[in-house]
Amino acid sequence: LAVPWRWRCSSRRGGAGCPTAGQVRAAFLRFFQERHGHHRLPSAPVRPRGDPRLLFVNAGMNQFKPIFLGTVHPRSELTQHRRVVNSQKCVRAGGKHNDLEDVGRDTYHHTFFEMLGNWSFGDYFKEEACSMAWELLTEVYKIPRDRLYITYFGGDSTLGLSADEECRDVWLHLGVPASHVLPFPLKDNFWEMGDTGPCGPCTEIHYDYVGGGRNAAALVNQGSPDVVEIWNLVFMQYNREVEGNLLPLPQHHVDTGMGLERLVTVLQNKRSNYDTDLFTPILDAIHKGCRVPRYQGLVGDADVGRVNMAYRVVADHVRTLCVCITDGIYPGFSGAELVLRRILRRAVRFCSEVLQAPPGLLASLVPTVVEVLGEAYPELMKNADQIMDIINENEAAFLSSLERGRCIIERTVQQMEPSTNFPAEVAWSLYGNLGFPVDLIDLMLEEKGIHLDSAAFNKLALEDAKRKAHCPKAEQPEKTNTCLDVHSLSQLRSSNVPATDDSLKYAYTLGPHGQYEFSPCQATVLMLYRDQSLQKEVGAGQHCGVILDRTNFYAEQGGQDSDQGYMIHLGQQDVLFPVESVHLCGGYVIHEVTAVETLHVGDQVQLFVDEAQRLACMTNHTATHLLNFALRHVLGDSTEQRGSHVTAERLRFDFDTKGPVTVEQLQQVEQVVQDMIKRNEVVHMAEVPLTVARRVQGLRAVDEEYPDPVRIVSLGVPVESVLTHDSKAAMQTSVELCCGTHLLQTGSVEDLAIINEHQLVKGISRVIAVTGRQAKQAREVGQCLAMEVDSVSLRIKQRSSSIPVMQNLSKEVGQLTKVVDSTAIPQWQRKELQTILKALQRTANTAVRKLELQQAEKKAQSLLAKHWNQPVIIDTVPADSLSILMKVVNHLCDKSPGTSVLLLSPQASGEVLCACQVSKNCLPAFSAADWAVAVCTQMEGKAGGSPIVAKGSGNAKGMQGALTTALEFAHSKL
Repeated sequence: LAVPWRWRCSSRRGGAGCPTAGQVRAAFLRFFQERHGHHRLPSAPVRPRGDPRLLFVNAGMNQFKPIFLGTVHPRSELTQHRRVVNSQKCVRAGGKHNDLEDVGRDTYHHTFFEMLGNWSFGDYFKEEACSMAWELLTEVYKIPRDRLYITYFGGDSTLGLSADEECRDVWLHLGVPASHVLPFPLKDNFWEMGDTGPCGPCTEIHYDYVGGGRNAAALVNQGSPDVVEIWNLVFMQYNREVEGNLLPLPQHHVDTGMGLERLVTVLQNKRSNYDTDLFTPILDAIHKGCRVPRYQGLVGDADVGRVNMAYRVVADHVRTLCVCITDGIYPGFSGAELVLRRILRRAVRFCSEVLQAPPGLLASLVPTVVEVLGEAYPELMKNADQIMDIINENEAAFLSSLERGRCIIERTVQQMEPSTNFPAEVAWSLYGNLGFPVDLIDLMLEEKGIHLDSAAFNKLALEDAKRKAHCPKAEQPEKTNTCLDVHSLSQLRSSNVPATDDSLKYAYTLGPHGQYEFSPCQATVLMLYRDQSLQKEVGAGQHCGVILDRTNFYAEQGGQDSDQGYMIHLGQQDVLFPVESVHLCGGYVIHEVTAVETLHVGDQVQLFVDEAQRLACMTNHTATHLLNFALRHVLGDSTEQRGSHVTAERLRFDFDTKGPVTVEQLQQVEQVVQDMIKRNEVVHMAEVPLTVARRVQGLRAVDEEYPDPVRIVSLGVPVESVLTHDSKAAMQTSVELCCGTHLLQTGSVEDLAIINEHQLVKGISRVIAVTGRQAKQAREVGQCLAMEVDSVSLRIKQRSSSIPVMQNLSKEVGQLTKVVDSTAIPQWQRKELQTILKALQRTANTAVRKLELQQAEKKAQSLLAKHWNQPVIIDTVPADSLSILMKVVNHLCDKSPGTSVLLLSPQASGEVLCACQVSKNCLPAFSAADWAVAVCTQMEGKAGGSPIVAKGSGNAKGMQGALTTALEFAHSKL
């Protein structure tokens, strides 16, 4: 193998002669590709494909799970290669593997890292894998052999697993000294994919930074910074069953993973990942854009002001942001998007407060990241401008929130009693309204030597989760502060309190980059409402309804959830009043808030809507109109809306239907919607007199009271054209009476997937749909499940002659059916897969029954020949199940009607199965049930049945005595 540099492994390594990270990565890939015949695959995106259990791709093996699990489609590209190598982009932040809180505190944790890996899918195994690894490290990378230590699985008596001596012997054969080959227990050297699935022993290669001929074996796996793991080789040779036992896999696989960052640290003779050329260009760029000294690599108490921690946080987080945004994960409010939002805001905070950098530093680092990683991941080069725009937009939004949050924390701390915890209510307001991650709040408080009241905070979080849960209306708390009673309404009107002007809820525009821009609203408090009475003042900590002269908040109506957000006293930026919900009552908009300070009538406030939640509702409401039109277009004009509900997460739509919606109709509905999305139709909205609106041909309206004038929402056709006399424009598109908030163009919906459809009652169906990235994810998961169904279908069609194999396939179909039934995938695809799985279940069960009958018939013929013309047959016979044993008994009695039969079948587990049938000629003196009970009692077991047939089981220790009992019992009855 030609190496494009001269390796220097002396103490001087780290200078100009050292390999670059790019060279290290390239050498790994080229070694396995050119010298050992591996197929090189590009990195998968960090957004998991079809795996809803993962927030991010967090290991190199994620994309190969279908191979390990045996669910890969036979025609899949993955099945074309037995040996694979790649460098995988990985993110560990959120979920089970979460390094976010540790990043910056030390010199080796990261949210984004690169995993170098080579895989064998049923090809080579331990000897070849270890040999290749040793060759690469010692001959290509020239790492001194005496600095490397090997660990292997030392066995586990509770699982009945012996030590992996095969692996140990491979390393010894390669010349590794016995003192450097060390056994470790299950927790260190046995790798498992999850609670069930492929697993196996692993061997790890550790590197001693100190060297010098010392023996560092005692430091391996002890958390020493001087001896670190650099490569893990996993040998998948078992499968963890649901019951917890381990069974050998039919094919052995190899899955290795070596973090590039740590390897480069070793090869460049550094002790910190941040001192390698994967990070130094980024750290240099940070220094140029901030007002603090250069990065010095300090940690802990030595890092005064946490300047070095800030350098590491920003350098790590900007890499993660670049990779995630490129792969389609954007800062958002749920799942991976929420985690990325926290990462971005954490980086912005360190830029602003610690590094004293002006706004824009984070985005300015993107070209440097692209320069460092772009050659390995060229997709980064295509998206640099988009990455910078998204970072800048999110930074601008957060910086204003950050300043308000800092003021709130400072002000609250000043008012606190000494030695008390920070109030959970304030922290919850920061978290819910300004988007502060909890770890960020903790960090800001930690700097002041204060702790958050975590128990109280968790209680608030639990209460919020319960409030958001979709529970029956009867179980929800009564909204005493949001629904004005008749006396209060009368009092408001008699006092000439004007109705709320909420027209500003429609005041939003599309920015130059396609982002929606919402303006804040200034208003005056006209009245407060608490405990079913109007009040002029509400004290701090009290729950109340606030009536303003104007608002930009959308009140819950028309099936759309209300806005959320917060209000502040004008000129007092550091006091937030969270707006938890908004309701419309008699023309008055009631904002449900918890007063942080005293509120008075006449107070001037400024309102801020939660823009992400509003935009999600707008998207789903516009999608609801698209869906309404598509359903009528596909199912006919008689299809009428019966109800709908729009939330930020999904949309629900109820409608008249003559019968269940077919798979083809669901596909057609989705296609009609997607066509309108692709055309990026303008969404026209205007208020018109109700009488004029009702004359529109093709108008869609539900049976409810509408205001006058009424708002018309028309997709693709201006409202003026719709209102023209004799116009049929509304027959060709969606035109509805609607008070909801909508997108300005349909293209922003991106995609729509109907993930559930069922009949509520006869004649009324309900569909549930998701949009945007959720819809895309549903389709990806659906394709993954379809491949699994195809895989099991092909295996069933091969018609194995093994009963256990067919029984396992039948069980697999049952498990897959449950997954298909409960997973969010397109409903048309769910119905297709359910139909296929139902047929496969019948086929598998029929095949099992046929095989059992065939086996029973063979065994019966053999026993007949052995016991020809006997009145009683008592014997032992091998049988895989009680069902087969019973069939053997039935066959014997069918062939020899006057014979009574009792058979025992010892099992490998130590259990003995028992089945018997008594000839009708022997009734009633001879009972099969009594016969089976007598025999199984002898074996310390149980039995039951009828006078003619019975079955049971017992313990193998009593089998010989049971045979004697069976014969004696029969003779006593005949």
